[in-house]
Amino acid sequence: MTDQATKSCTKADLSTLTLEFRHVHRLIDPSAEGVQTWQVSLLAGDETVGSLRATRGLYWKAHNMRQRMADEQSFPAVVAEQLLDADGQFRPEYEEFVDIPGSILVVDDLHIAAPWNDPWVVAGLTSSVIDRLTESHFTVVLPRISGDTEEALLTEAGVLLSAEPFSDQLLIIDTSLAAPEEAAHRVREYLRSRARYGGADPWSDDWDEDDEEGNEVLTARTRAVLHLALQELSDQAWQEVSALGDQPLPPGAGGLFGSLPRVTWHQDGPWRRQVARAFDDLAADCASTAEVEPRTTGEEMALHLGIARAQDLTHNRPRLVSDAVAALPADRQDFDWDACSDDLFQDHDVLMLFDNKFDGIEDPGNDIHQSMGMVNLAPNDWFAPFDPEQGRDPDRGFRRP
Repeated sequence: MTDQATKSCTKADLSTLTLEFRHVHRLIDPSAEGVQTWQVSLLAGDETVGSLRATRGLYWKAHNMRQRMADEQSFPAVVAEQLLDADGQFRPEYEEFVDIPGSILVVDDLHIAAPWNDPWVVAGLTSSVIDRLTESHFTVVLPRISGDTEEALLTEAGVLLSAEPFSDQLLIIDTSLAAPEEAAHRVREYLRSRARYGGADPWSDDWDEDDEEGNEVLTARTRAVLHLALQELSDQAWQEVSALGDQPLPPGAGGLFGSLPRVTWHQDGPWRRQVARAFDDLAADCASTAEVEPRTTGEEMALHLGIARAQDLTHNRPRLVSDAVAALPADRQDFDWDACSDDLFQDHDVLMLFDNKFDGIEDPGNDIHQSMGMVNLAPNDWFAPFDPEQGRDPDRGFRRP
């Protein structure tokens, strides 16, 4: 697609885009078992700004999928002719091309209005359709067209999604392979970044870093979800403190304390209580207007775990998150957990404790420890403040006895 289309899309709000899937068939219609046609609409708010067709051919349910898809005419008929022979069997060249030949999803008939006529947006649309309508061992077929047309956008989208050319007319994505899933993840992350920066591409040559200055990574909604995550971790920590007592972790222990670096596994109950309190202290910071900044190594670990839990909540518990932020203003920086990891820490030294090849790095006499100027990595030093003048009140007590 032209650079002009891509630039025009930077002025549009990608976060407004939603998909609507429509498929209708009679309840007892046997033909619907073999080949299904879905109309997928792209909406910006309440306005339909794009559409495409997805033809789903279920090989094991269609008596002769070539005939059924040929009856659909247009591009699905071309696909049927090239992938299946007259008897409805897979052609040898197709069987060699994919890992496990089976059901087929044909994506075509794209119509999309400016400023959304961008290959990345179409790749995101196509990726969502694939997620919704396929399983493992599906073949996804896209048109292979050059030029400055809407259908050519599907070809560009296919390239972004690691489609491989099968013929002069067809591109194929084999969903049983890892590369398409990795490519789809890249597309989603790219679009999320564009949405976060108001549609602009933060990796382009035209990106103005001054536009990013002054942005607060802990927006109201981000802070609320991080607070929720830290509260969950605190509750889990206190439950395990009670269950474990002063005993070291048993072999193969899971849970929160089992997820910490193994150098901590032999710590006692009082030490674990301080870990639990670190979650409480950071949660209290999030609930107030205080700056969220870890003041000890223990708080660094707690905040890393809190960010990871918050990211998990936004991905896997959208209703819980939606309820938590319903009354708060939206911001394009919301839920940028990578930025939180970058901006809320002075360094990430504590994460090196997870890497077995750095065993002993917590020892102040360790060469790497000394060369990198590390401090307070030994578990017994985790709760010593980095700056005594900025330390928390030593008499603040614990949330639980």
